[in-house]
Amino acid sequence: MRAMEKANDSSEYGFILVGFSDRPKLELILFNVNLTLYSVAVLGNTTIILVSILDPRLHTPMYFFLANLSFLDLCFSTSCIPQMLVNLWGPDKTISYAGCAVQLFSFLSVGGIECILLAVMAYDRYVAVCKPLHYMAIMHTQLCLQLVAVAWISGLVNAIVMSPLTMTLSRCGKRHVNHFLCEMPALIKMACVDVRAVEMLAFTFAILIVLLPLFLILVSYGYIAAAVMRIKSAAGRKKAFNTCSSHLTVVSLFYGSIIYIYMQPGNSSSQDKGKFLTLFYNLVTPMLNPLIYTLRNKEVKGALKKVFDRQQEAKER
Repeated sequence: MRAMEKANDSSEYGFILVGFSDRPKLELILFNVNLTLYSVAVLGNTTIILVSILDPRLHTPMYFFLANLSFLDLCFSTSCIPQMLVNLWGPDKTISYAGCAVQLFSFLSVGGIECILLAVMAYDRYVAVCKPLHYMAIMHTQLCLQLVAVAWISGLVNAIVMSPLTMTLSRCGKRHVNHFLCEMPALIKMACVDVRAVEMLAFTFAILIVLLPLFLILVSYGYIAAAVMRIKSAAGRKKAFNTCSSHLTVVSLFYGSIIYIYMQPGNSSSQDKGKFLTLFYNLVTPMLNPLIYTLRNKEVKGALKKVFDRQQEAKER
């Protein structure tokens, strides 16, 4: 009976997110840095979404996918950063069992959707560079909606399968999660039962959700590189490169950290490295994405200038 009570401790009392509590001085620094980065991420991604909706010139497949990416980045950061800020601010490090389950589900679903959406965006760039004359015929509205639907369904299936399996693992009363959020690898490591089957299933999903889209991205950019090499004028090559450089930068930042964490055996990576890398792709990448697309894209800059000019005119009136 006592064993049963201990096993149910986490569902009854929730979890304790250890995070960076072993470094009190670091917590205050991280609170200020993360609050600033989170504010910039929310502002930047909200701006991208609004500009993509308000400016008719941006009603194209590329910006439809970009607005979706910004929405996912908002969800990605919001799924755990506010809770992390609360835990960093004071001595209370707890999160309820339901809160942990919601956080894990959001994290898995949004992360999976974003992986596949980045592959969809790579295909969009492939069509734009390699088949420019047929771009609008190929990337029609119905196909764009179908591709986004596939991304969403795949990410949700991943979360629907893995979240309950992870949350219902027996932990023999263990409540301390050695992370700042309810992340799957950290929760699996707490289990006091054989988790090889769960780890294998997680690895299989990682191949389908992470590696397969990455392979498709690399194939797309292989064709893009070949097409760019065939362009004779330097101006034409530069234009084609600029079309893809923002997306390629975002892919490198996002996938680099995710593969390091999720494609390794359970105990091979350092806990601290894992925490900072998770923080990187969960906060730094969503904060950088709008800046990358804004700074490198004349159309987005033009749309932003147009919005600001309208606001200025409205104030003057």
